[in-house]
Amino acid sequence: MSPRALERDGDIHLRYPRVGDRTAFIAAAARSRDLHHPWLTAPVTDEAFDAYLRRSRSRAQSGLLVCRNDGELLGAYNLSEIVRGVFLNAYLGYYAFLPHAGNGWMRRAMPLVTHHAFDRLGLHRLQANVQPDNAASRKLLMATGWREEGLAARYLFTDGA
Repeated sequence: MSPRALERDGDIHLRYPRVGDRTAFIAAAARSRDLHHPWLTAPVTDEAFDAYLRRSRSRAQSGLLVCRNDGELLGAYNLSEIVRGVFLNAYLGYYAFLPHAGNGWMRRAMPLVTHHAFDRLGLHRLQANVQPDNAASRKLLMATGWREEGLAARYLFTDGA
């Protein structure tokens, strides 16, 4: 495994984002803006990318890039609001980049993410909060063994609502 890869599955791996990803990440996020709308806004400016890097390096978050072994960025997983102590919990967020969305890369990367969360970070629980109308996100979770535990009305404020 290369020193930068945290987890690997054949021709894909997870790694932490780094400053050198700025141009490729921003370009991928910008071309995927319509795909992500209205669910999220991935960093598409230098300032937003710098903030993402700062957050991903904090104790309370872990940003993970899904990459092909040739370096192509496929998507991102983010563990946020990591709680230590007896709870050992984090929220899981994710997004694919075009033209790679819908090609199974994020599904293949999910076990790498859960291994990282549970075995490397020592968490006991991951929660993925998904808008009910986000069919692609729900499909990913169901395809990778997640279960729905309930509906929290008005839980997230996205896209002005």
